[in-house]
Amino acid sequence: MTSDSPASSATGPSSLEIIGSRDSLLATFATLRRPYKPFPILTWNGHVETIAAFLFRSVPEVTFRRECLRMKDDGTVALDWVSSDESLLSPNSPTLILLPGHTGGSSDAYVRHMLVRASKKGWRVVVFNNRGCENSPVTTPQLYSASFTEDLSHVVKHVGIRFPKSKIYAIGWSLGGNILVRYLGQESDNCPLSGAVSLCNPFNLVIADENLRKGFNKVYDRSLRSALCKIYKKHAILFEGLGGEYNIQLAANAKTLKEFDEGLTRVCFGFKSADDYYSNSCSSDSIKDAHIPLLCIQAANDPIAPQQAIPREDIKDNANCLLIVTPKGGHLGWIAGDEVPFGAPWTDPVVMEFLEHLEREKKEMLADNRAGVEHQQTE
Repeated sequence: MTSDSPASSATGPSSLEIIGSRDSLLATFATLRRPYKPFPILTWNGHVETIAAFLFRSVPEVTFRRECLRMKDDGTVALDWVSSDESLLSPNSPTLILLPGHTGGSSDAYVRHMLVRASKKGWRVVVFNNRGCENSPVTTPQLYSASFTEDLSHVVKHVGIRFPKSKIYAIGWSLGGNILVRYLGQESDNCPLSGAVSLCNPFNLVIADENLRKGFNKVYDRSLRSALCKIYKKHAILFEGLGGEYNIQLAANAKTLKEFDEGLTRVCFGFKSADDYYSNSCSSDSIKDAHIPLLCIQAANDPIAPQQAIPREDIKDNANCLLIVTPKGGHLGWIAGDEVPFGAPWTDPVVMEFLEHLEREKKEMLADNRAGVEHQQTE
């Protein structure tokens, strides 16, 4: 973090913590030239803001075209493409892949606000719904996990083949952010994405698990467990008769998210225990290998993705990464900005400015390369 950056040197309750070697870039963003002012009452603490955003945030009307994509293992994911007038999109229009949080999908308010904003800017947008989420078909006895990136890899390749002239970007929220950052680390120099954004990323799942089972946070644990069990029970017939280390009864009747992961998730993905699954699924371990521009936005009072899990030093050491930590925001809340209290999260215009900056950079680079080739040809 540089001391001469206007944003990083801000102090007081409206200040933002900004870390990254390119933090001066963020000082040019219109959204960040104004103080962070959370809406009163609804942002009294992280729990209130998290729940208020979930209950009261508006849900924009969106028309989708669903594409069910078969994976190598015969599993299936659902891609919800934002329906728009294709005549307004050129083959070069950028494409944005959205990864919702745990058990989330294209119907979630925070996803829809982001995709509406991007669509209005002329971006081609698709929501990647994990297996079983948003009524995505489940065709094998496997759902998804924080560690599993093969489905995302397949989706990115599919989008690249379908729109070969389009630059591809991705945004991940919560668990979707963890999966996305792990994917960036695994792909490293070969990553086909041109940029990425991670929001409310738990980063260290060991810390997040411990935090999730404390005090009021148990409410979120029960909610996530309930949503997972609902997906499982809808497709329970696929899991009947599984032997070995599977504990189907434990998963089906889980009282906590960890019990579900112990009975089913960790076995599906080859881990010795739920603890082993969490410790080996941390996207914080992948930051150092992210070789494309990555913006991470977190809230200091996030009850689900605690700020002590943020890999600040690794982000600081990676020239490709930028981190913004807001003083408030809760989990997927960020009730601040121009559309308070029930509109888009404060993060949306920041994210859009970042993505548009990257797209302009790519276009300028391509134009410079073409000019260089033409100059050589005329000599």
